[in-house]
Amino acid sequence: MAALAPLPPLPAQFKSIQHHLRTAQEHDKRDPVVAYYCRLYAMQTGMKIDSKTPECRKFLSKLMDQLEAKQLGDNEAITQEIVGCAHLENYALKMFLYADNEDRAGRFHKNMIKSFYTASLLIDVITVFGELTDENVKHRKYARWKATYIHNCLKNGETPQAGPVGIEEDNDIEENEDAGAASLPTQPTQPSSSSTYDPSNMPSGNYTGIQIPPGAHAPANTPAEVPHSTGVASNTIQPTPQTIPAIDPALFNTISQGDVRLTPEDFARAQKYCKYAGSALQYEDVSTAVQNLQKALKLLTTGRE
Repeated sequence: MAALAPLPPLPAQFKSIQHHLRTAQEHDKRDPVVAYYCRLYAMQTGMKIDSKTPECRKFLSKLMDQLEAKQLGDNEAITQEIVGCAHLENYALKMFLYADNEDRAGRFHKNMIKSFYTASLLIDVITVFGELTDENVKHRKYARWKATYIHNCLKNGETPQAGPVGIEEDNDIEENEDAGAASLPTQPTQPSSSSTYDPSNMPSGNYTGIQIPPGAHAPANTPAEVPHSTGVASNTIQPTPQTIPAIDPALFNTISQGDVRLTPEDFARAQKYCKYAGSALQYEDVSTAVQNLQKALKLLTTGRE
């Protein structure tokens, strides 16, 4: 695929989407679907912020050109929202689980910090499909706070506490986007030459009561190197045993009840659960696959979720 034409300098009004665009750049080759939706989110958000100022109009026009240049029209994850949403959710969950697994094991390093923050950005992007689920909102807040907390601890020479810990809450955490990766250039002569991580301006938050399931395995495309500055030796990430949810025995002998009338919405939801299960299996997430298949079966046989 030919390289995309570069964007003009990022207008100050669009500061809140700079890291979503950076994430798109980082995924152009790694996962073009993720890159596409990151740009789509940036486009939609930018239109809401300012679509009239000349510099903003110019930027959005070039961003639209990048979207059209992706040539992903034959990709099911682009043509079908259900598939696209499942793809993005599972990718974000994969990043989150990797970071959470490293965190709970006490392995604190730059890659896990960035994975936490990137997961939060990708959950932002899921809003192109509609409202976030409560679980996604919780994961986004926790991941963004964790990235900040661990970064600040390492920066100050402190050892972070593994897993959920409590710090004073600041409700503005989701509004501050000054973290995660290098900022896109705001001046024509200041192109970014390398990716740096500096979430030092992000406030901390209190998530003591949040229960996040432990991670399963590292995502295939996540770098394994650990910066020397953390004092953590390089390690090989081993998958942890997965807990398979209990299966309702009644589902084995379930047959559709005669008076069940399924609506088009019911069929769409059942299809969504099956797509989620398929996507989860791509990442060897058996637990999520089983849960979604059980939801689909229950919906199709009882008409209820």
